[in-house]
This record gives sequence, structure tokens and C-alpha cells, in this order.
Amino acid sequence: MTSAGNGTQAGASKPLLEVRGLTVHHGQLRALDRVSLRVFPGEVYAIIGANGAGKSTLLRTIAGLHKPTEGVILLDGQDLTRVRPERRATRGIAMVPEGRRLFESLTVEENLQVGMTYARKGPWTIERVYELFGWMRERRAQRTAQLSGGEQQSVAIGRALVANPRVLLLDELSLGLAPVVVRRIYGMLPQILATGLTVLLVEQDVSQALRVASHLQCLLEGHTTLEGRPTDVTAEQVEAAYFGLGAPGPEVLGPEVPGLGPGPGGPGGYGGAGSPPVSRRGLGGIAPPEETGAPLWLG
Repeated sequence: MTSAGNGTQAGASKPLLEVRGLTVHHGQLRALDRVSLRVFPGEVYAIIGANGAGKSTLLRTIAGLHKPTEGVILLDGQDLTRVRPERRATRGIAMVPEGRRLFESLTVEENLQVGMTYARKGPWTIERVYELFGWMRERRAQRTAQLSGGEQQSVAIGRALVANPRVLLLDELSLGLAPVVVRRIYGMLPQILATGLTVLLVEQDVSQALRVASHLQCLLEGHTTLEGRPTDVTAEQVEAAYFGLGAPGPEVLGPEVPGLGPGPGGPGGYGGAGSPPVSRRGLGGIAPPEETGAPLWLG
């Protein structure tokens, strides 16, 4: 097993996004406790965990929607910890929030235009989003309230893409969607990554997360209980970390720990063909009251 960020992409020498010792409180509740991670360019970094683990809180804090009690958030080495959400968007962080958070009274195209408010220069335009989602152009004048859940999720992804982020935060893409819709949305991920994006993903469907991730991290009650490459962990390790079944704490994570060595890869393993053997489902992260006045579509 590797520590965070050791499974880098070829040629990547430093992380694009780094979180160091992040602690977040919601009133008296400590939602995150000294969580750290390093996401390298081109990675799909997956955060998994049960309901209340702090997954969504982590993404929302990175996006600037929650203020950390302690810790540092760095983008390409620059400290963004106290930077406002809209400034983070212009520096390259965009989020697709849990529940999509579209403006339902606006049309598809108007929602995409909202995403361009703090856009950076880059390859993604509304026209390119229409090319990615073939159905969207003909229905661009339709109000998003009239769309299906999967179509709304596609619009939410498009709204984030037109901001031309460097890091795309995806929070619970599969929540409430039919499996066939989830597969269709995830099937577009390679096209999105091909434009140079890096993805930090929170996913309730563990099997789906392990299929697409180059690195994973499991949270339990605000603590990191497991991290590494999907090819290097076993189903038993993921289950123990996910449910707290005697899982090691963050202080004993790492390759030197007995019993946490590489797991099976290849066909049927996490990194190979076939379905991963884990199918446990969490229900998302903590959803506390809002702490800032920033729109949730910002990142």
C-alpha cells in the first residue's frame, strides 16, 4: 500500500491539490479530524466512506464552502485555505455538488452560462458540453426542473466543466440515479480526463469508485482509515476501513504495517477487468447547515 500521492502519474513530481491536517467543525461536531491527502495531475482520486464519514464536508471545505478549524489547502503549492469560493473557481477548483443544486427555473443553457461566471480560459465551452452530452443541444431551452435526474446530473457536470477547472470535485454522482444512468455518466469520464482535468471524487457506490479510481482514501467518522491504490488493497481491508471493523487508525497506515500489504490485481481485482468484489454502499457525507453565503454551484 502507498501513502497519499505516491501513486503518481508518470512525470508528475508534485501534487496539484494537497490537503494537510484538515479539521472541520459543525458547531460542537468534529466532522473532519486531521485529514490529509495529495492529488497528482491526471489522477482520479476517490474518497469513500459510510454516511456521516465527512466525505462531502471534505469536498465542500476544499471548494471554500466551509471554513476549517485547522489545516491547510494548497493548489499547485499556493495556499487557498482562506480564499473565497469564487476566487478558488478562478484559480481552478470547480465542484459538482451532491444533489446537483441547479437553478430549476432556468433553462439548460442558462444554467451552463451560470457556470461561466468565474470561468478560466480553457478548452471547455457550452458548445463542447453539447458535444459531450448529445441530447443537450436540442433541449437547451428547456427548464432543468423538467429534466430527469440523470439529465440534471449531466447539466451539473457541464456547468462545472465550462468553468475550465484544473481540479474537478465530484460529490456523489450516482446518488439517486439508476445503474444504467450511472454507467452512462461514468462512461464519459475518459473524455473529460483527456482534456487535462484532475478529479477528486466522493462516491457512495464503492464498486464504482474502485473501478475508476487511480487512488482511494476511506473516511470513518472524520478520520482516514485506509488509503492506497485500488490494485493494492483487498476487499477485506476496504470492508474493515469502511465499517470500522478493527481497521487501523491513520497513525498506522503505510506500507510498513503488517497485514496491509498489496492486494490482488488483475482480472476480478480492483485494478483489473471484471467487477470488484466490494459492493457496500454508504449514503454520502454530512450535510450540515450552510456556513457561507456562497452559491453551492461555486467551487
